[in-house]
Amino acid sequence: MGSSRSAAGRGGRKSSRLSPQKPPFKKQKQPKKKKKADRNVDAGREEPTPSSEDTAGRPPASASEQLGFFLARYQSANGIHLSSLELDSIRDTCILELSQGPEPDVNALGKQIKAAFGPSWKGVLYEGALDQGKIDPGSPAVIAITASAIRTIEILRGFRSLTRECHAAKLFSKHIKIEEQVAMLKNRVNIACGTPNRIKKLIDIEALGLSRLSVILLDMHTDVKGYSLLTLPQIRDEFWDLYKNYFHERIVEGNLRICLFGPINIKNEIKGKSRVHDE
Repeated sequence: MGSSRSAAGRGGRKSSRLSPQKPPFKKQKQPKKKKKADRNVDAGREEPTPSSEDTAGRPPASASEQLGFFLARYQSANGIHLSSLELDSIRDTCILELSQGPEPDVNALGKQIKAAFGPSWKGVLYEGALDQGKIDPGSPAVIAITASAIRTIEILRGFRSLTRECHAAKLFSKHIKIEEQVAMLKNRVNIACGTPNRIKKLIDIEALGLSRLSVILLDMHTDVKGYSLLTLPQIRDEFWDLYKNYFHERIVEGNLRICLFGPINIKNEIKGKSRVHDE
């Protein structure tokens, strides 16, 4: 009897161990919610800006392509549509082409701009004497426009070879009072560089003159977020305000050239000004 009870006990315990166990409840992972895109951040980014990988192996944009790119931005940013007559009046010769690779060389900028002015470069870009009746004070031959004070300093480094006798004008608001810039512009200025808002203010108060202006250089550098002079919302608006008020008419008349310094995205872009009108 004892042995049978012992066997039964062992058998009972065995059956208890073999009884099916309910699997532990596992909490299912909920899919992570995607963060909503910040519309304010994306609003100014019209299209992705090309990286050096995007532009590697691609031939440089022609003057016609650069003009088409610029006029497309001009129309879209300002909500206007240029007529065929207006487009025909803006020729490819208004584009100053520079020899640029995928990564623009700021250090070569002075040499390239010097070449663009030909034999007259020294009298226009280098000399510092203010000839009364010949050279108006505060009237540069070249104005470079950037999106920030930091980029202004970077661009001006490229002009060092041309600014030994006549210092370049730094036209931005960070750490520099407008009164200081007004005083500096009472001297001869061959090259000026700054941000759109400060440049326009100085023109508005007639401290910065345009009587000698031949070239506006637009810095197409992009920041870590992909923004540039033509896409950073507030800066973009300030640039087009400056351009419409003081530069566009000169471009149309053939008295001013534009230099786009840096890579531009012409992939799936309008090729030439005639197609800008057809857009």
